[in-house]
Amino acid sequence: MAYSGGPPGNGAARLADIAAQAGVSEATVSRVLNGKPGVSAVTRQAVLAALDLMGYERPQRLRQRSNGLIGLVTPELDNPIFPAFAQAFEKALTQHGYTPVLCTQLPGGAVEDEFTELLVERGVSGIIFVSGLHADITARSDRYTQLIGQGVPIVLLNGHAGDVPAPFISPDDRAAARLAVQHLVDLGHERIGLAVGPRRFVPVIRKIEGYRQAMAQLLGAGEVDELISHSLFSVEGGQAAAAQLLERGCTGIVCASDLMALGAIRACRDRGLSVPADVSVVGFDDSPLIAFTDPPLTTVRQPVQSMVTAAVHTLLEAVSGAPMQHSELIFQPEFIVRGSTGSGPKILR
Repeated sequence: MAYSGGPPGNGAARLADIAAQAGVSEATVSRVLNGKPGVSAVTRQAVLAALDLMGYERPQRLRQRSNGLIGLVTPELDNPIFPAFAQAFEKALTQHGYTPVLCTQLPGGAVEDEFTELLVERGVSGIIFVSGLHADITARSDRYTQLIGQGVPIVLLNGHAGDVPAPFISPDDRAAARLAVQHLVDLGHERIGLAVGPRRFVPVIRKIEGYRQAMAQLLGAGEVDELISHSLFSVEGGQAAAAQLLERGCTGIVCASDLMALGAIRACRDRGLSVPADVSVVGFDDSPLIAFTDPPLTTVRQPVQSMVTAAVHTLLEAVSGAPMQHSELIFQPEFIVRGSTGSGPKILR
């Protein structure tokens, strides 16, 4: 029977809604939904993607059997960068015909090893770990080598363990710190602090290395330990770290996450300081909605889409039988200047 109304199960919806979302004509939408010829594969996929995005069920004839399950293990979703990664992964995997299984670690909930065991029991084709225990230098890495030994392809994002023969995908954390320091130095800041997470995490270690290099090269600052403050990757953590750095006279603060940067701005305001008139703050991630904070946050953009594309391509190659790579792909970040950074203090010489 020909399809003549809205999407399946939604008679009140109009073809025009789907056509507008897909950027095609209503006639084209009708041809796709009714399985008629004369529509390119690209256009057909655009219409089906529009159906999915708008929450409509596909007609039975257009439903494809999944190629398999792919596990996606992430930290808690309070930090908006992790939902951004999860959404990008789910979209990419779905486009390749796989069904993503999202496992989010919550305080007091299942931990990474429990999720991994569950996913293996469910017969997943592969697993992607985002900012997992592979980023913690104090954690055992044999959990990953055991998975590989079981024949489960894996890809690990935002962290690195040299003894795990698997592909790693990371942003260039050293370059990110250098870009942030360079920006603040160009604005005239000399007392620049670094607010980062716990010392045991690989991205933290790398950001500190980049920060030290930039401070030495640009300002001739040899000893900068007192300008590095460790805390949690949260608003409260950023507030606590920034409070210490403000006490140490910093007029520029580089933060290891956007949430920490928002906490740093709060710490400044608690002391009656204005951002950016008195203190400049730089974040990291460029997570969703960060452009709309007060002030809009200057930040280092983590190349989420490029990293996700590479991770999915690498994983699916291994799923198809290719040898698992033992390498780390490093992606260059992009510096985004907004309203949370400004000229440093005028110094008389």
